[in-house]
Amino acid sequence: MPSAAERARREGAVRPVAPRAHLFADDGAIPNNPTLPFLVYAGALDLPEDDPAAICEAVFAGNDWGGAWRDGIYPFAHYHSTAHEVLGVCRGEARVRFGGATGLELTVRAGDVVVIPAGVGHQNLGSGPDFLVVGAYPRGQEDYDLCRGRPDERPQALENIARVPLPRADPLYGADGPLIEYWRRRT
Repeated sequence: MPSAAERARREGAVRPVAPRAHLFADDGAIPNNPTLPFLVYAGALDLPEDDPAAICEAVFAGNDWGGAWRDGIYPFAHYHSTAHEVLGVCRGEARVRFGGATGLELTVRAGDVVVIPAGVGHQNLGSGPDFLVVGAYPRGQEDYDLCRGRPDERPQALENIARVPLPRADPLYGADGPLIEYWRRRT
């Protein structure tokens, strides 16, 4: 039986999609990221019904994004100050706010992938019972924190966000992927 990574390559699970980029301003509670845009790869994954999460995990791991988990998205506004995060939607759909209270509300669906720079807020505003995402982090950033926008966490969070290194590869397309171009030209 072929591995999930082999199946992903053979079955062409990753479609060529240009991401949409969004840069969010600090909203007073959620700092967002002052230089790195949030990226949306709509419909980037063609996932099988039998185990879509395994394919998603394999694609991310094959591009040096690890610490994968399977679940939903928290229903409260939060961000990570010590890691960038990728979310691949494997099943269902959800209405998610990215960028804090003044950010962007998107409906994410199976096959969509979003890359969330350190500091960028995200919150599930509503999802169906079958909603499933796979989350992962660039190698070396798997030990992430969870910040909720409280004033007491802000000074350290701002320092952390400024120090998070760029990933070595785009979670979908590898070392030459669009994330690398979008993020390197911003730093």
